[in-house]
Amino acid sequence: MGKTIAIFNQKGGVGKTTTCVNLAAALGAKGKKTLLVDVDPQGNSTSGVGLDKAEIEYSTYDILINRVPARGIMQETEFKNLFILPANMNLAGAELELAESEERFFALKKAISPLALEFDFIIIDCPPSLGLLSLNALTASDTLIVPLQCEYYALEGLSQLLSTVRTVKQLYNEHLELEGVVFTMYDIRLKLNQQVIDEVNKYFPNKAYKTMIPRSVKLAEAPSFGKPVIYYEKYCKASFAYKKLADEIIKKQ
Repeated sequence: MGKTIAIFNQKGGVGKTTTCVNLAAALGAKGKKTLLVDVDPQGNSTSGVGLDKAEIEYSTYDILINRVPARGIMQETEFKNLFILPANMNLAGAELELAESEERFFALKKAISPLALEFDFIIIDCPPSLGLLSLNALTASDTLIVPLQCEYYALEGLSQLLSTVRTVKQLYNEHLELEGVVFTMYDIRLKLNQQVIDEVNKYFPNKAYKTMIPRSVKLAEAPSFGKPVIYYEKYCKASFAYKKLADEIIKKQ
């Protein structure tokens, strides 16, 4: 059975979706059959692998609310070993509708569990908030990866995030563990970057990945072409970084 990993941080702008798309693509490129699950109403993971959100007939909204089988909405991308359960704007209303459901915390787990035997990795892109969609993702996951921007304010929400994880673990998913923290937008020239890294390592020993994702123009450009960076510009620093991060995660599997 494959490993299901939620990529989550309730703070926006930390490189969460960027990490989802590029990590999933890197795992696929390394021969691991990977499913990307987009439960963010913005649907940026969906467009990030080349799908037009406006043309998607069925999305993760339908597996959560209308009980459409996940296999029925799954699409194969043009990238090696990479499949997706896409999202569109319909998902924006899902939290209100889920709130009235008896299975409001377990809808995603129930929907994707039949696919767990088919994939080496399932990567879930969560919204940047602590709502029902994110709680569904955490309940459905084995582990959690937290993308953390290398700046002071990024640390402020970390305790709240970990409190949420503890609550999910106690109430809905006793097996949920912190897989690791990945530092994003890293700039070796900035002293503050190292201070943030030291602080995280102090509180979470052995949880920070050795690979850090650098700031990169190519990484910022790739989504507008509907491609993960390893397919947009395979020789840039960000491409090498996501491949190394995939290696670290595969070793932990």
